Amino acid sequence: MNKADIVELVLKELKNRGETTKTTEETIYFSDEKEMGVPNPQNKEVIQKAQKITPARIGIGRAGTRMRTTSYLQFRIAHAAAQDAVLKDVDDEFIHNLGLPILTTKAADMKSYLMDLDAGRTLSEDSLEWLKAKGEKKKQVQLLVCDGLSSSAVVANITDILPALIQGLELKNISVAKPLFVRRARVWVQDQIAQLVDCDLIVSLIGERPGLNTDESLSAYIIYRPNEQTVEADRTVISNIHRGGLTPVEAGAHLSEIIEEMLTLKCTGVKFAQREGSIK
Repeated sequence: MNKADIVELVLKELKNRGETTKTTEETIYFSDEKEMGVPNPQNKEVIQKAQKITPARIGIGRAGTRMRTTSYLQFRIAHAAAQDAVLKDVDDEFIHNLGLPILTTKAADMKSYLMDLDAGRTLSEDSLEWLKAKGEKKKQVQLLVCDGLSSSAVVANITDILPALIQGLELKNISVAKPLFVRRARVWVQDQIAQLVDCDLIVSLIGERPGLNTDESLSAYIIYRPNEQTVEADRTVISNIHRGGLTPVEAGAHLSEIIEEMLTLKCTGVKFAQREGSIK
């Protein structure tokens, strides 16, 4: 659903509640731009400066006890986009256009994925057998693309970050297995996959839980040779990958650099952070 459709639905809901007037409906204009909603501010420049450096909803003003209409619409659109990011699937055609094989977890649907955390941490039986038979084994790096909690993050970022990352690794003569897409995946599924393909290091590019500032944030979870004793401190996470944060192309280049260091040091997570400076 695009923003115009969401605005139309919100206006219809407001009308049904009797919260809009005919004049409002006829003249309303929606914009993504932040508005100066504070009437006669004592220091307008300070508010405008703050609005430019943070996505937070500040200086939006109010109409009586409520938000102004534009601010309310922006809030509702952000909330709807966040819900869509979680609940909708990444389109199969999009994945096929990237040339990625599709694996699934034991989470058969979104309800089981959201309610049963362990279901998203283990491959389905069909995917398990496929990976054993057709997965590329004994490469230095295995890349995963995972929808996680935001399909929107995958669609917005993967077409830029994945080529940049692969190119960066290949220029460093690091062997890379064919990337895989894992539907309804949790981070920990990477541990099982890494052991099955016997790679040195595995990277999960996964959609993060959306907020009201962006529904397109992607993170890279990286771990070296996970096993039964692996803990969260063994993972390195590069987060906030999106057009308003660390851009996808920049993230791809940065990841290739730190992956090279991780392969040299044979570790990730806290151990990597402690030893990273030793090879520079």
